[in-house]
Amino acid sequence: MNKQQEIKEILRKESGAIEAVADRLDQNIDTALDLLLHCRGKLVITGMGKTGIIGRKISATFASTGTPSIYLHPAEAIHGDLGMVDDKDVVIMISNSGETAEMTELVPYFKRKHIPIICLTGNTGSSLGRLSDVVIDIGVPKDAEPLGLVPMASTTTALAMGNALATVVLHEKKFCQEDFAVLHPGGVIGKRLLLAVEDLMHKDDENPVITEEAILKEAILIMTSKGLGCVNIINEDGILTGIITDGDLRRIFQKFENPFHEKVKLLMTKNPQRIHPRTPGIEALELMEKFSITMLPVVDENDRPVAMLHMHDLVRAGLV
Repeated sequence: MNKQQEIKEILRKESGAIEAVADRLDQNIDTALDLLLHCRGKLVITGMGKTGIIGRKISATFASTGTPSIYLHPAEAIHGDLGMVDDKDVVIMISNSGETAEMTELVPYFKRKHIPIICLTGNTGSSLGRLSDVVIDIGVPKDAEPLGLVPMASTTTALAMGNALATVVLHEKKFCQEDFAVLHPGGVIGKRLLLAVEDLMHKDDENPVITEEAILKEAILIMTSKGLGCVNIINEDGILTGIITDGDLRRIFQKFENPFHEKVKLLMTKNPQRIHPRTPGIEALELMEKFSITMLPVVDENDRPVAMLHMHDLVRAGLV
């Protein structure tokens, strides 16, 4: 067997192990989900060694999707960290053997506090399996692990089960994109969902505006002073009627020999694309990309330009 074939075989074994776990699901999974959905405290996940690393990931997934969760290191727990666990919590214990000493030592404390225990294990008849309130079988065949010892397929099934539980819980809680953004304000996803045009636009003295009756020379002076490479054009009622951009200037000077004293209403791009202040920034980006533009007038409910949005603003905000 060459190296590529070996990799394929390993991947098939791991995917097959997950499918086998899915086929063995029973009423216990419903009981576990009921405990998770009715938890009045937080979800505490614990595991030792490689399984502990998987537990950290599962805990982080729950926490980031609306279920308060912490990872509890078993060895640290029996030396004081059990103080982090409350009787309103639910515990998920992950152990392939179900006999990990540091894990079994935690059970009496959880029992004394009447804290429900969900056990993910490959040995449902183990000490942890017998002592837990709910047991979910995530076991894998011995030949699925290198040398029959190294935890690989077993950690894969544990992670897959954790992801599955977290996914069902977030769906049942009706956790949505906006909720995700609130919990991830520093990430690209959060910024895309939370930032609005009004958070990024140039308004008040930074907003370049000139009337239709002004001449091009005046428009260029405003464009230069505001530094945005464009100017909003308004009629006598203050309504947006057009825009002149740097690109428009190049075309104007190619067409006219000396256009400085021409009125901007004769030179402007009429009826430009526009957007409202409370529009999500990502929608502004999509509009700019659709029409291949880099500036967007921002108008109020009366179509009066209150600001200007530049593509650079979206780039700086991390939306691009």
